[in-house]
Amino acid sequence: MPSGSVPDAPGGVLLVTSSAVLRAEVERIVAAAGAQLRVVADAAEGGRYWDAASAVLVGSDVRELPPRRRTPAVMVGLDGEGDSLWHLAAALGAERVAVLPDAAAWLADHLSRSRSPGPGGLVLGVTGGCGGAGATTAAIWIAQAAAVLGVRVLLADGDPWGGGLELALAAEDNPGLRWPDLAEARGSIDPLQLSDSLPVAGGFSFLSWPATREQPVPVPADAAAGVLDAARRGFELVVVDVGRGAEPLQTVAWDCDRILVVVPAQLRAAVAAVRLLQELPPVEAALLVRRRPGAALDTSLIADAVGLPVQGRIPELRAVAGAMESGRLLDLGRRRTIRHFAAAVRDWLGADLRTGDGA
Repeated sequence: MPSGSVPDAPGGVLLVTSSAVLRAEVERIVAAAGAQLRVVADAAEGGRYWDAASAVLVGSDVRELPPRRRTPAVMVGLDGEGDSLWHLAAALGAERVAVLPDAAAWLADHLSRSRSPGPGGLVLGVTGGCGGAGATTAAIWIAQAAAVLGVRVLLADGDPWGGGLELALAAEDNPGLRWPDLAEARGSIDPLQLSDSLPVAGGFSFLSWPATREQPVPVPADAAAGVLDAARRGFELVVVDVGRGAEPLQTVAWDCDRILVVVPAQLRAAVAAVRLLQELPPVEAALLVRRRPGAALDTSLIADAVGLPVQGRIPELRAVAGAMESGRLLDLGRRRTIRHFAAAVRDWLGADLRTGDGA
């Protein structure tokens, strides 16, 4: 029996694979995490141990998962399988992806924390069902409204090609780290140090891509996952402006516990949103509908067309475009109609939104 493998031990890490190479990679990582490993060849055998495991790893050679499973799975593969691994994870319903050996440090940290998980915050993704839907605006207002209630909030910019969240906040000069400063982050990140190092605007912390003309500095997927894991432990609510690009949809979206899709009340937008859903992780999702005067569809028709419930309606304010350009979105966020919209989102989050006072 290989070192670290304990097929009959309760709990521990479950690896589902018949690949000897992948098994050897995972054994080293599990040993570094101080965990015990059970290895099974297929999902049918793994189903007996699945829900008792502290963490489940599924190899890239697996093509089905057992039904009615509770413990989330991490899809693991080897260098060169990146794109196909993401598609396979989406098809099977795995919640994370780790490409080895690059993601070894992140995976070891993930396994260590899965053995003794502490209370973590909620990661809420916000994305546009079509281009120009208003996802960034919605994310800012949700973060602002939660911060007003005393929730510890981080607003994270998930799209390096989005132009920089800090522009919409008029916070380009606010001191603190941006995404490129965290590109070399590896392993476990101290959540307190992360929160202390981030800039603040509107009563909440934010993590933005720089609003410059320079090419974005790439942040590896394992580094981004480590940052968001630390954010989950350091904040009660992490609102991620996911964007619509393939890269953020395949990385930061998969770290979200729930996702809101912003859709204008138009047929083309509904069709585009349906296509987008195929790229999202298998987490609870809902719609935010932005209704314009003379809109072609009402909210019930949009919900039927997309196949998701409508959780909120974003009020149409003529001043939004100008406020976005001038960095005054936070001023608009104080209006009663915006607070009412954000309250509907908080109701949807419900008990999953843990706050410091136990609410």
